[in-house]
Amino acid sequence: MTKKNDPGISCSMEEFLGTDEVESVTSNTSWALKERLSFKPPLCDVFRQPFHLLEDTGEFKFHVHPEARKHLPDIIENVVQKIAGNENPEETAKQQYTKQRNIGIVFSGGPAPGGHNVIAGLYDAMIRANPDNRLFGFLMGPDGILENNYIEITADTVDSYRNLGGFGMIKTGRTKIDSPSKMKKAKTTCLTLELDALVIVGGDDSNTNAAFLAQELYQDGVQVIGVPKTIDGDIQVRDVNGNSLCAVSFGFHTAARAFAHNVNNLCSDCSSDVKYWHICKVMGRVASHLALEVGLQVHPNITLIGEELADFIDQERIEKAKKEGTTDYTAYGMTLRQVSRLICDGIVRRAAVGKNYGVIVIPEGLLEFINEIQVFIIKLNTIIADYNNTHDTDFHSQFPTLEDKLEYLRQMARMSRENRMFTVWNTRDDDLFNVLPDFFQEGLLTERDSHGNFQFSQMETDRVVMGLVEDYLKMLADRGVYKNGITVESYRQTMEEGGLDPDLYGPALFRDYKPDNGFLLVKESIVSVKTLKQNLVKEEVIDPDEDIPKPVETIYKQSVPKFKTQYHFYGYDGRGNDPTWFDCTYTYNLGNNVFSLIANGATGQMAAIRNLEKEFKDWEPIGLPIGSLMHLEERMGKLTLVMERALVDIQSPAFSVFAAKRDRWLAATPGEDCYRRPGPIRYAGESEDARPITLILNDLGSDVRPGDGS
Repeated sequence: MTKKNDPGISCSMEEFLGTDEVESVTSNTSWALKERLSFKPPLCDVFRQPFHLLEDTGEFKFHVHPEARKHLPDIIENVVQKIAGNENPEETAKQQYTKQRNIGIVFSGGPAPGGHNVIAGLYDAMIRANPDNRLFGFLMGPDGILENNYIEITADTVDSYRNLGGFGMIKTGRTKIDSPSKMKKAKTTCLTLELDALVIVGGDDSNTNAAFLAQELYQDGVQVIGVPKTIDGDIQVRDVNGNSLCAVSFGFHTAARAFAHNVNNLCSDCSSDVKYWHICKVMGRVASHLALEVGLQVHPNITLIGEELADFIDQERIEKAKKEGTTDYTAYGMTLRQVSRLICDGIVRRAAVGKNYGVIVIPEGLLEFINEIQVFIIKLNTIIADYNNTHDTDFHSQFPTLEDKLEYLRQMARMSRENRMFTVWNTRDDDLFNVLPDFFQEGLLTERDSHGNFQFSQMETDRVVMGLVEDYLKMLADRGVYKNGITVESYRQTMEEGGLDPDLYGPALFRDYKPDNGFLLVKESIVSVKTLKQNLVKEEVIDPDEDIPKPVETIYKQSVPKFKTQYHFYGYDGRGNDPTWFDCTYTYNLGNNVFSLIANGATGQMAAIRNLEKEFKDWEPIGLPIGSLMHLEERMGKLTLVMERALVDIQSPAFSVFAAKRDRWLAATPGEDCYRRPGPIRYAGESEDARPITLILNDLGSDVRPGDGS
């Protein structure tokens, strides 16, 4: 190349743009990508053996739902299976293990970091067993199965995606194979391709699909294996005795780390310019696992956990009801108003020590844990459905504006006062509803989906909560409760530079004036320049006809807080992130596990790794019976057999540690904040997290009895 910056040498721009060096610098393949593609995740010891067998174990038991037994008769007797290594099995077992197979794989639902390594692990394992094995990737999710749309996955394909995030290799989709016609199409595709096995990588719904497909294809000899995927972390499996068999789904650790890194950047920002509260909503509609992990990773000033709010009991209201000889069912579960008060308390306490800034983490599904919101949704669903069933026009056409709808609800509240039998919408409902911000009222009253259900995903959870917070903070400011703390040094310097005696004015200005206090709070009665002067006159530090001294007015204005917010949503960026070492390794071993299950004839099983909460050397690949994990749940207005999702256990060691430390992390004291820097995601190196903090803490506290140390 002729370098343009070499002395005495020049070249045209056209020549410069065509050089190899320019192409190298601007290539799609960065050095970081090259290193990722070449990273080789370690294998569990069992997978280092040339052959693998399955060992049925009666060690773990489940409560099997009668409906699961009814609808999944051919796979419901499955048990937990351990993968065992074998160097030289019997010839029959060896032939079974190494026979040529056609295997299909599909991604279902949203992306989760590590999916490509499931494919890589499966591909490597099956090629080791028999180089003639073939792997077909169905494109665009389950639609690829229904439409027989696939690619054959080769070594070059796999090598192009090792350790990378996203589901770009074969894409994904949310279609469910949940009807007889779809089942028939899926079966036709599997039989046309002469598949020996189908692997479904997905969340609770997708693994439910895997169970029903396993049942449907059982007589055709097509095995179906599920793989636990969801960044929400709500696929967790325990047996009836509480033994952890699958501590978390893949993708969770990477998403949490990605969110944590971004949230920590905001911690650095807010503590630098000290004027914003950053409101961070993180994915997790059904469970708050991501919010809890981010809280433990970063130590934000306030982190809300939906499951804890749902578990709240208002003892004052219970006692009041007891005295009245009644039961107050609304005393169970925190109300929106109480949630807003909780946040306001933290904001006010921080402002009092000069920290009118901070970071709040809110789980996406927070509103689903608020009892009053669920009650509102049930009642409004009933009101709207009843209206549509009894009138010639529908509710939303008859009442097009928010005010029209609110007036109709007011009429119903008046009816409840006149007729005690009318309980669908009473005065208390109306009063609580009118406290909500207009946009949230509008959201709760929007048109239902085709099944008559409320569309929760359309709600801006963070703005709903913070709208109430801002209203209450204004009220607290008007009452003189919400104030910025003033440092003694700043106060004395301002006064002395203005030629005033700080000790003369201090008792008139501040609540508990002591020259050795770290921070001073202006009296609650001083809420305006007018009340400031009244206090100064009352304390006889100025005469009624005197103006307020400029330094005193400056101090007052500094005490008046300005509540400024910035909103952030963390979801899609985390689920598309390149995976951590934990997820790279977890998923690569899951892929190997999938082949071991297939090679030994398993079907209706979910590949899993036991002991994820422990060090890598203790990981134990197993197969879990999906049918035994099913329960009935309301979906789309009817009870449906689905795989159960796990919520945050507020009795767990991880949550207990979080609860014990959150007041320290609020940092409502003079001095530095307690923010933790998790650092960027890596796939190797001593600085990389070995596993999620929630898993580490739960393992550390596994022998601690509830209540110990309290």
